[in-house]
Amino acid sequence: MADGSSGVTGPADFPVLGVDAVELSVGNARQAAHYYSTALGLRLTAYRGPETGEAGTASWVLESGSARIVLSSAVTRDGEHGRRLAGQAAAHGDGVVDLALAVPDARRAYRLAVERGAHGLAEPRELTDEHGTVVVAAIGTYGDVRHTLVERAGYRGPYLPGYRAVEPSPSSRLRSSREDPTVTPRQPDLFQGVDHCVGNVELGRMDEWVDFYRRVMGFGLMKEFVGDDIATAYSALMSKVVADGGHKVKFPLNEPAPGRRRSQIDEYLEFNGGPGVQHIALATGDIVRAVRELRAAGQEFLETPDSYYDTLGEWVGETRVPLEELRELRILADRDEDGYLLQIFTRPVADRPTLFYELIERHGSEGFGKGNFKALFEAIEREQARRGNL
Repeated sequence: MADGSSGVTGPADFPVLGVDAVELSVGNARQAAHYYSTALGLRLTAYRGPETGEAGTASWVLESGSARIVLSSAVTRDGEHGRRLAGQAAAHGDGVVDLALAVPDARRAYRLAVERGAHGLAEPRELTDEHGTVVVAAIGTYGDVRHTLVERAGYRGPYLPGYRAVEPSPSSRLRSSREDPTVTPRQPDLFQGVDHCVGNVELGRMDEWVDFYRRVMGFGLMKEFVGDDIATAYSALMSKVVADGGHKVKFPLNEPAPGRRRSQIDEYLEFNGGPGVQHIALATGDIVRAVRELRAAGQEFLETPDSYYDTLGEWVGETRVPLEELRELRILADRDEDGYLLQIFTRPVADRPTLFYELIERHGSEGFGKGNFKALFEAIEREQARRGNL
């Protein structure tokens, strides 16, 4: 088992400011937006579709802190975007199609990426409305996922030109009996941003994509997980984490490893029809509140057996959440040399057992829950067994 980190080893002239947005292709964006605003507690903020002059697609934008999720579906196959969304929904089901990155200069970032071997998908172009101008370009990464490079320093509108602001739905607001009952205040954000985005790739291709991010974007190898500590009795995987120099953007990349039975990565690749984004981790400052509110709204989480908590206090030590409350809510905890973290994982959020979400609360630790890998993978395997896929 290796768990190391290193500095930026590739070119350091490709600055990224963070994850600008995560776009999903879904079968019905309107219905998906209702789910995301209730069961995941995000705020509806913007919309683009036929009513705004976008004939081929419909897109809803939801936010929490700096986290931005865009749910898009094809209305017709007119236009490149509509055809792409329709094709990806048919091939992969509901899932991530774009990990958009905020950059200070989209033209320069695109030029550097293509010069260093990235596949250019869309050359830089300006999008303008009364709120200002955004410059966007796009490059390809693993599977059908792309990175749109977004330069938005001079833009003050809702998301992108062509979108109109929308009011949050009542389901995404919090009512307090202490307030005027005729007024529904906006719900305080449950999440502060996107912590990391995890990709699953085919056997033998993880190092290829690690090299892509190091060579093209100058990302460094932040963590490496191989060996017995990332395996169960039945299945195994290998994982490496690449990140920009400031760790604002973190991309763990997984590939399957030989095991006695089909691993969770193998199952993902089969149902997704190839590589793609496995899960999105949302950073929260209060995981207890987040879990309680999402459970009350119907969100389902992976279950952790009581036996996990019997010895948890011995190696994690004291955390801000008492052990019995962690047990009650089935929240996982892990500690390393820098501090500790609390985390929990949803069940897949669509019919295919592919995309799911992680809620993570960090207290110094920059890890990914190494001490919880076995418990997490066994929980996923229990879900696989229920589907008959283990």
